[in-house]
Amino acid sequence: MRPRTVPLPWAAGYGLARTLLALGTLGTLLFSDAATLFREVATVGRYPMCQGVNSGGAFCLVSEDHYDAMRWACCLVLVIAASGWRPRFTAVPHAYVAFSVFTGIAIPDGGDQITWILTLLIVFVALGDPRRWHWQPAPSPEDRPSRHRTRWALLGAGALVVARIQMSVVYFQSCVAKLPHAEWADGSALYYWINNYDFGAPYWLRPTLGFVVDHPVGVAAMTWGPLVLELALAAALLMPQKVRWALLPAGVLFHLCIAVVMGLWSFALAMCAGLLLLLTPFGHDPDFARMLRRTTRQSAIPQPPKEDASAEARVRIG
Repeated sequence: MRPRTVPLPWAAGYGLARTLLALGTLGTLLFSDAATLFREVATVGRYPMCQGVNSGGAFCLVSEDHYDAMRWACCLVLVIAASGWRPRFTAVPHAYVAFSVFTGIAIPDGGDQITWILTLLIVFVALGDPRRWHWQPAPSPEDRPSRHRTRWALLGAGALVVARIQMSVVYFQSCVAKLPHAEWADGSALYYWINNYDFGAPYWLRPTLGFVVDHPVGVAAMTWGPLVLELALAAALLMPQKVRWALLPAGVLFHLCIAVVMGLWSFALAMCAGLLLLLTPFGHDPDFARMLRRTTRQSAIPQPPKEDASAEARVRIG
């Protein structure tokens, strides 16, 4: 009988997702002061609302006069997490900060929510990560006893499976929730979004986008295109890996366009992190050093391609 194996989940690919999640929350805290983040919301109350589980958030542990100090302390945690240092020790503080931001600030969005969910799941991956930096290649299966490595690998792989399912559900719900609305069904929704004074395109971009959405074919393509892409991303788990690789740049470009047009940069970073978890194989280990050398053209000698860690860094489970 052929022995069953599981790929080691600890590689630079999941590390990049951790960094993007940390940078998204960092941008929210870094470029917004306490008066903006914590304030009165009509019909709801004043944030942070320290009730029930939410009372465990970082901003409920200090008085209002110390919100800014706590905000900077959270920024420090996020900088360390984004750097990739010791994921085993930084994953839990990172998840706690993500929870504190989502439950504590007055204007959370979907990006803050998905960041909290993904950072919590990544904790179960990072706790077994033996590396000093999450940018390092996947460890060799011989570095630790097989039984110890197998338990952590199974826990991490299971958490990543849940993260993939979560992202698939997010895209499916995002697509089908739009369909009952007449503006999405008839292809005119983006016309109203682009021209919205609160959430629409910035003034420097509005003439170009306005030229597109003023034509029936252009506005229909901009409205229905995201629906098709979201449905494809929702079904990505059922597709072969080569199709997932093709969907990855399309999904990243989609969220970057949303960030440029609507200013939702933290949301874009969170969703790009989710795309990495959804579309890349377990243990994917991109060679960032080789990519940098190719980009800067510092090396004239062609380098042999690095084998994907997902094909080699595996442990036997039976």
